[in-house]
Amino acid sequence: MNKKKKPFLGMPAPLGYVPGLGRGATGFTTRSDIGPARDANDPVDDRHAPPGKRTVGDQMKKSQAADDDDEDLNDTNYDEFNGYAGSLFSSGPYEKDDEEADAIYAALDKRMDERRKERREQREKEEIEKYRMERPKIQQQFSDLKRKLAEVTEEEWLSIPEVGDARNKRQRNPRYEKLTPVPDSFFAKHLQTGENHTSVDPRQTQFGGLNTPYPGGLNTPYPGGMTPGLMTPGTGDLDMRKIGQARNTLMDMRLSQVSDSVSGQTVVDPKGYLTDLNSMIPTHGGDINDIKKARLLLKSVRETNPHHPPAWIASARLEEVTGKLQVARNLIMKGTEMCPKSEDVWLEAARLQPGDTAKAVVAQAVRHLPQSVRIYIRAAELETDIRAKKRVLRKALEHVPNSVRLWKAAVELEEPEDARIMLSRAVECCPTSVELWLALARLETYENARKVLNKARENIPTDRHIWITAAKLEEANGNTQMVEKIIDRAITSLRANGVEINREQWIQDAEECDKAGSVATCQAVMRAVIGIGIEEEDRKHTWMEDADSCVAHSALECARAIYAYALQVFPSKKSVWLRAAYFEKNHGTRESLEALLQRAVAHCPKAEVLWLMGAKSKWLAGDVPAARSILALAFQANPNSEEIWLAAVKLESENNEYERARRLLAKARSSAPTARVFMKSVKLEWVLGNLTAAQELCEEALKHYEDFPKLWMMKGQIEEQEELPEKAREAYGQGLKKCPHSTPLWLLLSRLEEKVGQLTRARAILEKSRLKNPKNPGLWLESVRLEYRAGLKNIANTLMAKALQECPSSGVLWSEAIFLEARPQRKTKSVDALKKCEHDPHVLLAVAKLFWSERKITKAREWFHRTVKIDSDLGDAWAFFYKFELQHGTEEQREEVRRRCENAEPRHGELWCAVSKDIANWQRKIGEILLLVAAHIRNTF
Repeated sequence: MNKKKKPFLGMPAPLGYVPGLGRGATGFTTRSDIGPARDANDPVDDRHAPPGKRTVGDQMKKSQAADDDDEDLNDTNYDEFNGYAGSLFSSGPYEKDDEEADAIYAALDKRMDERRKERREQREKEEIEKYRMERPKIQQQFSDLKRKLAEVTEEEWLSIPEVGDARNKRQRNPRYEKLTPVPDSFFAKHLQTGENHTSVDPRQTQFGGLNTPYPGGLNTPYPGGMTPGLMTPGTGDLDMRKIGQARNTLMDMRLSQVSDSVSGQTVVDPKGYLTDLNSMIPTHGGDINDIKKARLLLKSVRETNPHHPPAWIASARLEEVTGKLQVARNLIMKGTEMCPKSEDVWLEAARLQPGDTAKAVVAQAVRHLPQSVRIYIRAAELETDIRAKKRVLRKALEHVPNSVRLWKAAVELEEPEDARIMLSRAVECCPTSVELWLALARLETYENARKVLNKARENIPTDRHIWITAAKLEEANGNTQMVEKIIDRAITSLRANGVEINREQWIQDAEECDKAGSVATCQAVMRAVIGIGIEEEDRKHTWMEDADSCVAHSALECARAIYAYALQVFPSKKSVWLRAAYFEKNHGTRESLEALLQRAVAHCPKAEVLWLMGAKSKWLAGDVPAARSILALAFQANPNSEEIWLAAVKLESENNEYERARRLLAKARSSAPTARVFMKSVKLEWVLGNLTAAQELCEEALKHYEDFPKLWMMKGQIEEQEELPEKAREAYGQGLKKCPHSTPLWLLLSRLEEKVGQLTRARAILEKSRLKNPKNPGLWLESVRLEYRAGLKNIANTLMAKALQECPSSGVLWSEAIFLEARPQRKTKSVDALKKCEHDPHVLLAVAKLFWSERKITKAREWFHRTVKIDSDLGDAWAFFYKFELQHGTEEQREEVRRRCENAEPRHGELWCAVSKDIANWQRKIGEILLLVAAHIRNTF
């Protein structure tokens, strides 16, 4: 039965119809739909395609780039605030108004960026620094370990295994073979077994040598291979005695070789030494192949350009370096034939040839180059006899009369009288040589020397040395008034001849005059040139620098001349007078210092320090009445000056005139009452033992100056001396109410409590003081020491850590921290201390003590010198230095330290002040205090 035909058969499929989609089948693509597969390098079908589109790969790249340019409007690329990541209209045309809009927006962005630029950069910098502090580089974390690498020896360094060593343990750590000496009985026992395999020709034992098998041979009369050796003739026994002798001989040889490296011993054979040296080939830096290449290259150069002197010289030197001296000589002689007019080739030939041959070479060179100065000089050097040298040089001067070098060489060989005659001829031949003129002037008499120098000036009007020599000549003959005129005339003449006056050169010449002892010439030169080329406002500063420079170069007269000139220009400048006075104090005599100070106070009568320096100079010289008269004049110029009152009091008290000192102080208290005057009054009564009068004066002073901490300290200390701790505590307490920021007052109160056994109260006082005076190293140091003295070392270390956090650049704390550490850690701590406070005298002193404790004497002395140079006012440094020299130095070194300390007059330092401010030592001199402090030091560090 025929089924009914489906109505859609034969009709086109509806749009979007996919066969089988309803039953779950999906459409797929086969190779027949897309065509055959093609390689990226296959050409395209279009034969006329432009470059860049002629292969399948090129067209695929183009299509991918086109796809990438399409806008990505996916939801994942959308942001609520910023919109799409790309531009929505990038595919549209870019017109002129778009360009203007972009320019405006860019200008706005730039301006907003500049407004916040400084803040942003500062913030970024802080963030980077914070990040670096929180997360330091590995390099910084290992810096202390890297420092220790300096201590690694070469053997330890070489024994470090390479990274990635894949060898097994036995290969990495090879064990040395253990060799056990075999006993003699073993050789004797096994000797017979060797006979089965070894037979000796009887002729060898008969004649003691080998019988040559060739006709006409000789019976060798020398010992053979076996006979006198280990086997005795005719027997099979081993000669143990000869083995022992051989072993001893071998050991002697080895010991002799080793002893060559020991200082003070030698086994060199003096007769065969030079022969051995000649047989040795010198070591050279290059490889043998490099030498062959160089030899070939130089040969090529010689052949292509045989008249090129450097090629012959280089070839000869190459052969010399490789040890072929004769080849080198042959080459250079051939070079002299090819380049007879080359000075260098002849000189090289003379150098390579031995003595007599070298003379012949030089004679040949002179024939070719009769005007060569260097060849004549070489010829003179080759001569060993003085007369022969003179003959050569005189012959040379006949050919080259205008050579300064030849004249100088010839004159050096002559006696003074002959030299003078030769120089008179030399200056005629070489009239422009300053050296020859000056040499002639030195050899002439005074009158002739003047004539010579005048002629020299006519011939060479542009040289300053002739003028300076003339001035020195006049000074040496007593005409000092002419020196100034000559130098002034020199400046005028040189300027007229167009010579620029170089100030530095003239000052250098003046320093040389000073060192030569020509003081007047040196001072005249300084006066003439010191003001040249300096701006008016820079004069004082520049002159002071020049004076310091002259002092550094040990040209003291130059410095004195500069100060004298500066004082003429600035007569009322106190600073210049002070610099000049300190210069005279350090480098001059007492008379020169006093003369200068007299002029100084006449020009600057209000400068108290100049009056006091003058009075002190007189007092130190033992002239007390003169010192009193100077102070009296100072009173007239500076009425009611506290400094001058106290200087007068000190003068009287030091000279045991106590009543006069009391009267002066009473007068000072009535006419010029100051806290220091009252303090000195109390101190005088205290040291003289009048404690009641001292207390009364102290009470009176505190009514007027209750905020002066030293008065409270003195009151408390007087109470302590009378053994009244309660009253002393009360005095310190009252003082701290009035002066809460006085560190010494807090320390005195704390030590008083510790002294009476109140450790807890002392600790509380120091904590309170640190609250009122934050970042105070002295208070932190006392807190650490308090715990250390109490035996609580852990608490002391904790406190020290806190102290260094609060005061990271305190040298006093770092110096104490170094010695709180255990001995192995002290060096590391000292390195950290030097980083934080490089130029702090306390740290430098601690490092010196550290070297001292390690018995590194030279380094310790060097660091002590550095410490006292940086801060000469630190008395503790001088005391430790003197103690060090007492133990490890000589008498001269000790005296040097003591002398330098007395000149420096130190006033500060914990140990120093404890001794110098003790009432019992109030009249001690600096040298005596130094000895006392050094005696108190116990080097238990």
